[in-house]
Amino acid sequence: MATVRTCDVVTGGTEGKPVRQVAPHGGRLVCRMAQPGERHALEERAARLPRVRLTARQRSDLEMIVVGAFSPLEGFMGEGDYWSVLHTMRLATGVPWTLPITLAVDRGIGDGLRVGDEIALATESDTPVAILALSEKYDDDKREEARLVYGTEDEHHPGVAALYAQGDTLLAGNVTAFALDAQEAPFAALRLAPAETRRIFQARGWHRIVGFQTRNPIHRAHEYLQKCALEMADGLLIHPLVGETKGDDVSSEVRLRCYHALIERYYPAERVLLAAWPAAMRYAGPREAIFHALVRKNYGCTHFIVGRDHAGVGNYYGPFDAHHIFDQFEPEELGITPLFFDNAFYCHACASMATAKTCPHEEAERITLSGTRVREMLARGEAPPEEFTRPEVAQILLEAAAASR
Repeated sequence: MATVRTCDVVTGGTEGKPVRQVAPHGGRLVCRMAQPGERHALEERAARLPRVRLTARQRSDLEMIVVGAFSPLEGFMGEGDYWSVLHTMRLATGVPWTLPITLAVDRGIGDGLRVGDEIALATESDTPVAILALSEKYDDDKREEARLVYGTEDEHHPGVAALYAQGDTLLAGNVTAFALDAQEAPFAALRLAPAETRRIFQARGWHRIVGFQTRNPIHRAHEYLQKCALEMADGLLIHPLVGETKGDDVSSEVRLRCYHALIERYYPAERVLLAAWPAAMRYAGPREAIFHALVRKNYGCTHFIVGRDHAGVGNYYGPFDAHHIFDQFEPEELGITPLFFDNAFYCHACASMATAKTCPHEEAERITLSGTRVREMLARGEAPPEEFTRPEVAQILLEAAAASR
């Protein structure tokens, strides 16, 4: 296998200015990209190996492993880590980790592969991009995984549905990529790896960095949470997920246009970094809240915003389950500070944005709109009220809704 380097992590200062960055999860930032001089040879070797074609979600997971976003993982999980994560929310080493990162294939494909062999991992278009050193093959337990990770075995849950649709054999082993840094990837300019965001934070002299996860267009409630957090931090990482989501979520392209418009008009540009996170959404509620926080620690964040029903979907989770799960870990073992927020809204009586923690007025004074209600308004060509979303964002959403009709 090729030489794989560890991504550089800034722990000292620059130009005489002391900068101390948060340590990556597990202590070091993993990088499973082969050295440039070795990539052609790996590509030629991969062409002769048994090949597994990845789904869009698996391709996202591979990229996140390779760039270090999923540190300390260096490949797809083995059986010991898989069962430990399901039952203890920790890797077999005891390091906190809440979601299984596995490579599932159909049993017929798995039966044709031998432990100890190398396997080429290919895109959906069958282009090899990485090599997996197969260390284990084992069976999953979909019902057990659904119950423990998602809190339900209901196939209508999008994360559970994706789990039930995948193969029954899990392949484990370290990966080495040779073609994952192509500039033609969607949103290439915004797909910053953890080592890159850390270098930017260092250059800007940021010590306290707040991360914000979103799969929706930013509206006034999000803006309020972010700006509250920014009052106590040096910088804000707005980190929208641009991987696979459920069908009725707003497209990544439209969401990014909204983010750009909002940041340009309403944020201090020197204190905000917008970067795309090419991961898949699991909709795993509380467990995914922890996962999102740990990943943002790898990107260099010291704090992470956890909103009401973070990473939830439907009525599968309680509104504050994603807050309570943090109590199951010691702060020092997570290494990133959660910032818990209630649902924000505009209150006519307060004449400002607020939450139930700060606003004493009745529901009739508050403007709160569900995602379903907003989609219905856009479908009718009706802009959401300015108290809910900025006019620039509403216009982008209206144009996108009109184009989809």
